[in-house]
Amino acid sequence: MTNPPEHIICSWSGGKDSCFALMTAVKQGHKPVALLNVLNENGQISRSHGLPPSILEQQAAVLGLPVLLQPASWQDYETHFVESLRQLKTAHQATAAVFGDIDLQPHRDWEEKVCATAGLKALLPLWQEERKVLVYRMLEQGLKCMIVSCNDTLGAGFLGRQMDDVLIADLEAAGVDVCGENGEFHTLVTDCPLFSTPLQVPPAEKVQHENYHFLQWKMD
Repeated sequence: MTNPPEHIICSWSGGKDSCFALMTAVKQGHKPVALLNVLNENGQISRSHGLPPSILEQQAAVLGLPVLLQPASWQDYETHFVESLRQLKTAHQATAAVFGDIDLQPHRDWEEKVCATAGLKALLPLWQEERKVLVYRMLEQGLKCMIVSCNDTLGAGFLGRQMDDVLIADLEAAGVDVCGENGEFHTLVTDCPLFSTPLQVPPAEKVQHENYHFLQWKMD
């Protein structure tokens, strides 16, 4: 690589995009030093994906990285995010943060803003990749994931399904972006080349909150 390697914090959702962004950044020569995940205000589950801390901590353990799980409401999300970046920057001598966004410019603008405030570079290694090609690259490079939350267009029947050729075809047939970049669904990575062992996924039940469906994980 032409630029010197960065010591990176990964904005870690537990899903495929943040994981593949981390995998790509590592291939580019960067060194991961920590993960950051924002939980809901009571600290019981992660935002959007609905993952309990125990699953996120298990992912961090098989990645061999420390994880900062930061509770926050939507109102103080940005403040807590910047504070968390600063904390991890100091603790781990981080120089950059990596994000898994693909082509939503407002997301990139926000990530660059919070990183600048925290004195870090923002890295988006998946930026402007073609979405369907990107999903197939994830599968080809050994990333395994399952749907853990989705909208009513997909419905509860998609929860727990593993990402593969059949699921990609079914998402397209339902008129849903295969990356879920617009929030149609979210995933949990259960294995990838950076994991020392596959994730041990605990039992879960299907629940609905308004027009969104989730796997609700049994809490430790």
